[in-house]
Amino acid sequence: QVRLVESGGGCVQPEGSLRLSCVISGSMIEPFALGWYRPIPGKDRELVAELTTEGGFNYADSIEGRFAISRGKAKNTYYLYMNDIKLEDAAVYYCNARTYYRGPFFTTFSPEWDYWGQGAQVPVSA
Repeated sequence: QVRLVESGGGCVQPEGSLRLSCVISGSMIEPFALGWYRPIPGKDRELVAELTTEGGFNYADSIEGRFAISRGKAKNTYYLYMNDIKLEDAAVYYCNARTYYRGPFFTTFSPEWDYWGQGAQVPVSA
């Protein structure tokens, strides 16, 4: 059984920094993507940053240049480095791991190997 646990959330001031961690226990089928998501009004969740086991990166326009995703030396740990935090970054941040298959024309994500953490709250207050 795969389980994801986030940590590192907490109140931060605007222009401050924070590091979130996501630890994966159990084994994921590779390749998989580890993404950080947050809810946004009118939508389910927004992808904030994503890193694949093949080394691919993906960032939301709203955070590019301010946030960075990385994989730790312990390969089951992923980080979201949040810098120059803005009021609109306040949210619960969820990490998600999902296995994918890269076909000749498109990429398919596995519905079975798709796991979410419980969320890490990041309030932003001056």
